Amino acid sequence: MRSDHPVALITGASQGIGATTAEVLAKRGYHCALLAPDRRGLDTTAEAVGRAGRESLTCVGDLCDLDYAAESVASCLSRWNRIDVLINNAAWRELVTMRRITLESWEQTLRVCLTAPAFLARHCAEAMETVGGGVIINVSSIQSKLACGISPAYIAAKGGLDALTYELAALYGPQGIRVLAVNPGAVATALSQNYVDAAGSDLGEALRDEVEDMIPLGRYATAVEIARCIAMLVSPDASYLTGTCIDLDGGWFHQGSPYRLKRMQFPEDFPDVATPPVPG
Repeated sequence: MRSDHPVALITGASQGIGATTAEVLAKRGYHCALLAPDRRGLDTTAEAVGRAGRESLTCVGDLCDLDYAAESVASCLSRWNRIDVLINNAAWRELVTMRRITLESWEQTLRVCLTAPAFLARHCAEAMETVGGGVIINVSSIQSKLACGISPAYIAAKGGLDALTYELAALYGPQGIRVLAVNPGAVATALSQNYVDAAGSDLGEALRDEVEDMIPLGRYATAVEIARCIAMLVSPDASYLTGTCIDLDGGWFHQGSPYRLKRMQFPEDFPDVATPPVPG
């Protein structure tokens, strides 16, 4: 029997953007199928979905295994007989340059960040087509076009994910399926906190200081800010939006020089102000 509530399938749902998106969508009426390799994290997300009054389905596994991806879609359909939204959020990457990356690391990154999203989109779209529509959101990154030289497979995968977004929008649009990418910049999640120097010392705070000095809004995003944007994009408020990538970066990508240099040049025009508070 088809569920009366819309259903979202979310990868990387055990923490960070994925877990927060599940909670935000649950509060807006969605049952959630939750995918990740971390059972404990998924259980925590499932509890949050339950507190919001909606049902959840946890699918534990590794997206390098495309059979797991297909089986998760089948389990979701068996449970609720519908998939309205796919959130391709899961990511994996190693901080290593092209000089030293192994083939195994390269292939694992592309498998999780690009290949699995492509085939999950195909499987979910097959279900969406039968009911005349749905939404696929690919969580990409501004690093798809802003390289740092320290994560070649991740950069390549995110560039491919942007291009895949255009391709899928062109293919599935006539069936009423919208396909979009959100491209976050710096977000306060675990993925942004694992930077170390050559001796293994934590570089997280130093990196954050440097990055925030490039962001017009002066701070990292929170996971809930990304999740709320995703929720808006899957809603009818964005019904004519498809085939595009949305930078969600506080203005970072189009901002060309550190604010400390601007203050040295034009101190009256760029006063040193406190970091704006994060909206509630």
